[in-house]
Amino acid sequence: MKLTRYTDYALRVLIYLALNSDRLCSISEIAEGYGVSENHLMKIVQQLAREGYVASMRGRGGGLRLGKSASDIRIGSVVRVTEPDMDLADCGNCVIRGLCGMTSVFSSATSAFLQVLDQVTLHDVIRSGDRRQALQRLGLGSGTRERRRRLSQDSRSAGAASGR
Repeated sequence: MKLTRYTDYALRVLIYLALNSDRLCSISEIAEGYGVSENHLMKIVQQLAREGYVASMRGRGGGLRLGKSASDIRIGSVVRVTEPDMDLADCGNCVIRGLCGMTSVFSSATSAFLQVLDQVTLHDVIRSGDRRQALQRLGLGSGTRERRRRLSQDSRSAGAASGR
């Protein structure tokens, strides 16, 4: 079974917010951290907010944070709300539907898959990895954000000095 990119990105957003639970995060910084489309993440964040997984603060100084504790977010529940179709095969349109046993096999496999995901919380996911290294790869390691800001300022200053 392969999850859609939508679910993949939804899980990434939640992981990012869990790794940065001490502050509000913006969609643009999450998109930059993962190197993905900001527009695509907006749709995902809207659904995660509707489902209560993400809390969104509007206005100046606003941003995103987890809407629930990381230990209360089960990966299986996120997959259920973000995957439009969990069918492994299109048995509904098959000419022998109801006559073969594959439908029940696929149903059992999907149930087993979700049962495993239901046993894992977002907290388990972030606790099992190397937090420091994950933050560095997302461009959030100690000093990384400050270095990135200075480089951005330097390039803008250089552009302004050359008349661009």
